[in-house]
Amino acid sequence: MTHSTISARPSPATWLPVAAAGVTVVLWASAFVSIRSAGAAYSPGALALGRLLAGALVLGAVWLVRREGLPPRAAWPGIAVSGLLWFGVYMVVLNWGEQEVDAGTAAMVVNIGPILIALLGARLLGETLPPRLVAGMAVSFAGAVAVGLSMSGEGHASVLGVLLCLLAAVAYAGGVVAQKPALAKASALQVTTFGCLVGAVACLPFAGQLLHEAASAPLSATLNMVYLGVFPTALAFTTWAYALARTTAGRMGATTYAVPALVVLMSWLFLDEIPGLFTLAGGALCLAGVAVSRSRPRRGAVVARHDGGTAAAPTDPRRAGKR
Repeated sequence: MTHSTISARPSPATWLPVAAAGVTVVLWASAFVSIRSAGAAYSPGALALGRLLAGALVLGAVWLVRREGLPPRAAWPGIAVSGLLWFGVYMVVLNWGEQEVDAGTAAMVVNIGPILIALLGARLLGETLPPRLVAGMAVSFAGAVAVGLSMSGEGHASVLGVLLCLLAAVAYAGGVVAQKPALAKASALQVTTFGCLVGAVACLPFAGQLLHEAASAPLSATLNMVYLGVFPTALAFTTWAYALARTTAGRMGATTYAVPALVVLMSWLFLDEIPGLFTLAGGALCLAGVAVSRSRPRRGAVVARHDGGTAAAPTDPRRAGKR
C-alpha cells in the first residue's frame, strides 16, 4: 500500500464536521413539520420560550455531566449576541412571521440569511468568498425561490409578515457571525448551552402566555414543542457549532440551503404532501448548490509531493493525473 493511498482515506477531522452539519440540516428541516403542530396551539413568543427552556434543560444537564465549566470571558460577547439574536429574536419573529405569510414566502425571505452570513463574514471576520461558494449559493438560492414559489398560497401574505421574516434572516445572520469568534475561545457545548440560556432569558416576558396556553394545548402540540427544544435546538445547534468552529461562516450558511429540499421530502413522507415537478426541481437545485459551495478544487500539489517530492505540481487535475 502506497503512502498516497493511505493519505487518501478521510480522517475523522475531515468527515466529522461534515456529518455534524448533516445532522443539523436534517433536524432543522424536521422542525418545520413540528412547528406546524405546535404553532397551532402556542403563540410565537410562548412557543419560542417553551422550545428554549426544553433545550436549555437538556444542554445544561449535558454541560453539568461533562463538567466543562463556564466559558472564558473573551467568549461571552459572542455568546450573548448570538443568544439574543439567533436563539431569541430569530425564533420569536420567525414564528410570528409564519402566521402572517404562507410557508413558501417565509422560506424565500428567510433564505436571504445565508447570503447575509457570507457577506458579513467577509466584512467582519475577514473570510474569503471563493467563486465556488458564490456560485453554489446562487444556485441554491434560485432553488429556494423555486420551492417557495411552488409552496406559496394565494392571498395569504402581508407586508408585516415579509418584514418579520426579513428581520428573522438578519437576526440569524448576525447570530452566526457573532458565534464564530466565540467558538475560538469556548467549546461548542459551552457556546450553545449559554447561548440558548441567553435566548430563554430574553423570552421570559412570554412566560405568562406559555403557562396559560400549555394548560389548554393538546398533548401533541406540547410534545412537538418539547421535540423542538431537544432535537432541532439542543442537539442541532450543538452539532452546528461543532461544524462552524471547523469551517467558515459562509460555507456553513450555504450548507443550510439543503433544508428546503429536506422539508419538501419530509412533507412528502410524513404529511402526504405530494410535491409538484417545480418543487422537486427547486429542491434539486438547492442540493446541487450546496454540493458546489462545499466542494474544493483538486490539489495537484499534494499528488506531486507524494510522487516526486516537488512543490511545483500542476493544479490542473487532468495534467496531475498524467504524471
